[in-house]
Amino acid sequence: MTTTGEDHATAAGGPWWWARWRSAVLDAGLASVSALECAAEGIEFARDAGIPAVAGVVFGVLAGSALLVRRKWPIAVVLVSIAITPAQMGYLMGIVGLYTLAASELPRRIIGSLAGMSLVGMLIVMFVRVRQDMAHGDLDLGDWFVPFASITTAVGMTAPPLLLGLYVGARRRLMESLRERADSLERELQLLAERAEERAEWARSEERTRIAREMHDVVAHRVSLMVVHAAALQAVARKDPEKAVRNAALVGDMGRQALTELREMLGVLRSGDGVRGRERPVPLAAVGAVSGAVAAAAVPDVEEGEGPCLSELDELLGQSAAAGMVVDLSVEGERRSYAAEIEQTAYRVVQEALTNVHKHAAGAKTHVRLAHRAAEIAMQVENEPPPEPASASAARLPSGGNGLVGMKERVVALGGVFVSGPTDAGGFRVSAVIPAS
Repeated sequence: MTTTGEDHATAAGGPWWWARWRSAVLDAGLASVSALECAAEGIEFARDAGIPAVAGVVFGVLAGSALLVRRKWPIAVVLVSIAITPAQMGYLMGIVGLYTLAASELPRRIIGSLAGMSLVGMLIVMFVRVRQDMAHGDLDLGDWFVPFASITTAVGMTAPPLLLGLYVGARRRLMESLRERADSLERELQLLAERAEERAEWARSEERTRIAREMHDVVAHRVSLMVVHAAALQAVARKDPEKAVRNAALVGDMGRQALTELREMLGVLRSGDGVRGRERPVPLAAVGAVSGAVAAAAVPDVEEGEGPCLSELDELLGQSAAAGMVVDLSVEGERRSYAAEIEQTAYRVVQEALTNVHKHAAGAKTHVRLAHRAAEIAMQVENEPPPEPASASAARLPSGGNGLVGMKERVVALGGVFVSGPTDAGGFRVSAVIPAS
């Protein structure tokens, strides 16, 4: 009989080959009973064989004690029981030995062969014993009784323990298989939970990056224009009071717009309204175990209709023109509407490119080109070299170096292409192409 690794782990640990002390005590008890049986039957065997009774008793005790090793060597126990069957000894050992053999994990051909040998041996012994009893006059029945009694006794002593052992062995193997599958499933669920936690952490990192990018887009452009207008206001405050008043009004308007956008964004972050979750794909095996973790890791997107769109591009260029930038807009193709995230990304690319011009090339003439194509929308913002090299830092605008990175992330996330770099004329060019669907 076999025991599982879990049995070994949960047991206190038995002596020698026993997994538990309870098994050792049971086998010792069975071996004692078998030894007593064989010792009692050894007396009659010694009388029939013409040897001292003590020798028969000792032989019976030694043969019956073989049942002690039934879990370690079940084949040996069955062979011993078959060997002493002609001596009409070891009936208990034969029954228990066959049960243990059938319940073990030995090949079926070995179990069948030994069971057949035991059946034949028992059949022969019972046939001879019944004929002897009938010859001595102990039984007065017809000749049909000899084979009937022999077959019935042999089958009755062999078949029940064999079938019970096969059932117990099959049930044990099934339980071990189920236990192994449960352990494997538990490990798989633990691994999936760890992966779900990693995905949730990745999603949180992506969301922090997205929020930082939105905050940068909202703040950088407005505040950059405010700084430019404030610098101009300082320069013309005494020379041209009317222009100073207009610049001050523009600064106030832009500040209010920036505050409004920030308030809307922070309101969404606080309440969660106006945000819809978009779940990322998950392996099918993990659906039942980690659906809650994946839902918690969903990355929100801006709801359709929120955020800037291409229809506001003229206003954006007008604000830059009011700050002193000479900006030229050219549109190719027929204007049409796109998905909210596409229009917002295109708007943000133009906005950030204009912000960079204010920061690094103040006063430079800028060309904005927008092309509506069949399957994509393309935009390009290119500025000429600034008229005065020192003008780029006149307003002392800080730069975090994240504008181009944010633009590229936005465009690539939609399956587009983003390219930026200096031009041969000494200016700078930002180009992006975004699929229309």
